[in-house]
Amino acid sequence: MSTVLDKPAVAAKTAPAPKKTHGRAGVGTVLRWVFLALVAVFMLVPLYLLVVNAFKSQQDILSQPFGIPGSLTAEHIVKALNNPQFNIFKGYAVTIGFVLAVNVLSIVLAGPAAYVIARSPKKRYRWLMVLFLAGTFIPSQVLIIPVVYVLKTLQLMGTVPGYLMFETTLTLPFSIFLYAGYIATIPPELDQAAAVDGAGRLRTFWQIVFPLMKPVVATMVILNTFSVWNDFVNPQTLLAPGSGLYTVTTGIYAAVSQYQTDYTVVFPTLLLAIAPLLVFFVFMQRHIISGLTAGSTKG
Repeated sequence: MSTVLDKPAVAAKTAPAPKKTHGRAGVGTVLRWVFLALVAVFMLVPLYLLVVNAFKSQQDILSQPFGIPGSLTAEHIVKALNNPQFNIFKGYAVTIGFVLAVNVLSIVLAGPAAYVIARSPKKRYRWLMVLFLAGTFIPSQVLIIPVVYVLKTLQLMGTVPGYLMFETTLTLPFSIFLYAGYIATIPPELDQAAAVDGAGRLRTFWQIVFPLMKPVVATMVILNTFSVWNDFVNPQTLLAPGSGLYTVTTGIYAAVSQYQTDYTVVFPTLLLAIAPLLVFFVFMQRHIISGLTAGSTKG
């Protein structure tokens, strides 16, 4: 009887002790936080300089660019809003119009293409996916000169349609890549059920599959918005001053280029250029991560 009762005690004594990994995990956590802190400082310091110096006088900016003086003024912001060289509100309207047009065109073109690639078992569509993916590694600045020649041939140089065609094309590779990955996680039985009800492939995509793609579509809309809003080279080159249309970035360049040493003009104007984008990012940032990870976690 006593021998039977003693066996668990013997087993308990001989059980191997768990390995202690708290020290390594703690060091890894500290290093990770230090790295993130350095990255945050590297990214936030320029933003801090921009915001603080937008409310300073020229003398305060030159004497203490990182400091906060006793008196801050919004006078220079008001002057920037009424700058005769550039109507910031018109720049907002033009840029928002381009953002909306590029996002709509990108969804209309990339969505069905990604659906065909994701649902087709044929190998040639896999190679097509690789081709689109390769397009994400080509900088738009490399393409700008050939695009100028193409648009001149098509007589679209300096026009809004030509600019929208190029901007939309730049969004397609990454959009198709993300959409196809997400569609692959959606059960194909939904397509089969729609086909039984008499729906064609195009109708199946827009009425059945596309409503389920909201997270990844929201992510691409946000990323495309940032891309179009911050773009300077493409609108400056393809629209040209002769078109009479200025985006926020090209308008800011035209407004401050003659005041490069007058920082009471430069900093407030730059702050007004990025302010809408900062507000947009604060409210929409959670959709970026959720959309990028949704395709790998669903199903």
